[in-house]
Amino acid sequence: MSGGRGGRDGRGDGERGSGRDGRERLVVIGGDAAGMSAASQARRLRGPDELEIVAFERGDFTSFSACGIPYWVAGDVAGRDELIARTPEEHRARGIDLRLRTEVTEIDVERRRVRAREAGSGTGSWTPYDKLVIATGARPVRPAMPGMDAPGVHGVQTLGDGQALLDTLARTRGRRAVVVGAGYIGVEMAEALIRRGFEVTVVNRGGEPMATLDPDMGRLVRRAMEGLGITMVDGTEVTGVLTGDDGRVRAVATDSGEFPADVVVLGIGVRPETGLAAAAGLPVGARGGLLTDLAMRVRGHEDIWAGGDCVEVLNLVSGQEQYVPLGTHANKHGQVIGTNAGGGYATFPGVVGTAVSKVCDLEIARTGLRGKDADRAGLRYVSVTVESTSRAGYYPGAAPMTVKMLAERRTGRLLGVQIVGREGAGKRVDIAAVALTARMTVEQMTSLDLGYAPPFSPVWDPVLVAARKATAAVRAAGS
Repeated sequence: MSGGRGGRDGRGDGERGSGRDGRERLVVIGGDAAGMSAASQARRLRGPDELEIVAFERGDFTSFSACGIPYWVAGDVAGRDELIARTPEEHRARGIDLRLRTEVTEIDVERRRVRAREAGSGTGSWTPYDKLVIATGARPVRPAMPGMDAPGVHGVQTLGDGQALLDTLARTRGRRAVVVGAGYIGVEMAEALIRRGFEVTVVNRGGEPMATLDPDMGRLVRRAMEGLGITMVDGTEVTGVLTGDDGRVRAVATDSGEFPADVVVLGIGVRPETGLAAAAGLPVGARGGLLTDLAMRVRGHEDIWAGGDCVEVLNLVSGQEQYVPLGTHANKHGQVIGTNAGGGYATFPGVVGTAVSKVCDLEIARTGLRGKDADRAGLRYVSVTVESTSRAGYYPGAAPMTVKMLAERRTGRLLGVQIVGREGAGKRVDIAAVALTARMTVEQMTSLDLGYAPPFSPVWDPVLVAARKATAAVRAAGS
């Protein structure tokens, strides 16, 4: 068994130099963004003669873009391999002992070792480590309801999930699809299914889609989805999946009735995959993610790091821990972890919560705090919303754009921005992300020297228009 090679050196007691020939051994649990970024960065800093790197991945792929799966399903991405940034063979060629289809089932912190089981044989053995990286990612939320495991019900977390869904779509005679959940994945998969020629119903427990936005901005997304022919069912709880005589899905049951379905896609979100770490006694936060310090080291454990979708991070605006599962963060975590595990020094200070998505030509972006986030943090704030255009109004192709901005009362510190609009809207949120990181006030933002030409922006960029209006609101609110 490949997962047992580390156990043959006779160093199961966790003493230093657990690698072959007395080298240090870095063990990585998880072969996607954070884990393999960490392994690759550590290898850049220390060669194979100094550091042995063993990486365990329970799946069949490494270093792939889960964010790209909806676009693969929609047909924008030609094939699965285009979503793979680095293959297992490429990692091995760089001196990383990568073991696919091998799942770590136990972490023994006291004896500094992990137990892994190879899928093919089912046998397991221990591998000692000197340094450990936990990058176990997240698991899709699959409610414990009747029928959720029936044929025709799909999650979309891995490349295997994407292929399974495409196979189902290809052989399904009916053309009715139900998407459960209206977050990023739910919205993107609804569009993908529409483009595949399915009749799509989205069942959402919230009042509006995209709970990462304030409800008034989510309403704009709902209108756009309805304009595509998607049936939106908001404020509705799913109670189960109904199956036919053949055992396959035939409908989604809710507290407001049944919705016929030939295929069901779950877009309810994800939770940190931290059961393994928690069982080993490692610290887990209120949202289920591992807790780390600025160096991404697991708190209280000198030689254990964690990153990616299995950790909680500091929100630089609210000052509170937050769970934000995004590939951008995972890759940065991996770079920081690999640098530290390889003998260097790096930190990850936190996030401001930036994310973008789209529904056909509607771009959706947010950064910082929503209203309820600010309320939860005990912040007093003003909120403004402005309507503008992506280009100068007289220039061909100018499209409407809505910008919502939150600022702290009295200080005027920017707290959050949400943008919904057509081409050119989404990436404007990066202006606000930089301003949030720099702790700028909305008044300071009004003087930002942004690029201007009629094909790209009005004279006053929509974000600056919102900043001007927010500045006025702060002054009017007083203390």
